[in-house]
Amino acid sequence: MATAPEAFDVGFLLFPDLTQLDLTGPYEVLSRLPGARTHLVWKTLEGARSEKGLTILPTVTLEDCPRLDLLCIPGGRGVNALLNDPLIVEFVRRIALHARYVTSVCTGSLLLGAAGLLRGRRAATHWAFRDLLPAFGATPVAERVVVDGRLITGGGVTSGIDFGLRLAAELAGEKVARAIQLGIEYDPHPPFDSGSPERADPALVELIRATLSPERAEAVARAAAALESRQ
Repeated sequence: MATAPEAFDVGFLLFPDLTQLDLTGPYEVLSRLPGARTHLVWKTLEGARSEKGLTILPTVTLEDCPRLDLLCIPGGRGVNALLNDPLIVEFVRRIALHARYVTSVCTGSLLLGAAGLLRGRRAATHWAFRDLLPAFGATPVAERVVVDGRLITGGGVTSGIDFGLRLAAELAGEKVARAIQLGIEYDPHPPFDSGSPERADPALVELIRATLSPERAEAVARAAAALESRQ
């Protein structure tokens, strides 16, 4: 008789003004793992609206969150407020003490930095904000997925699916990860080759950069200063 798969608790931090695909991309992959128990964690059980208006319901509060095997922090405009929110920073720090994997997608890595988890580590984030990672002692890496021990970080937005598949292979083997990839028909063939700043037209890169959270650098500077004061 086949044995039941071992339970594996995966927690996604949910918050207002997140980029929903940062969360839903890896969620779609990791929720398909045998034994996966997924949790959407926030301060309350009220719905959180993403940057573009999609409302997602939390399943558990910070206070009631169980011990997690994997913590994943998505990014988005709402990360700015979290970087200097003591309750959230302490939650990330506390969960990270016992989690097997501490992970992020896009600018969620900045919150890992604010919690002191990136010092001396290699990390990815959205291309427009890689230059902010050194404020937390991290080495920025221009890759879709960066693995540094139990710390796994994804680049911008759509990289969350690649990130999820890498984790699925790590946790359940390549055969399971390949099956998940086929099940969700993840076979991207984008119509344009402009998905990275290295290949996109420079004028387009600057146009997009100008639209992306200009206040983030100030939030990172304050969070980095607070982190230094705690060392």
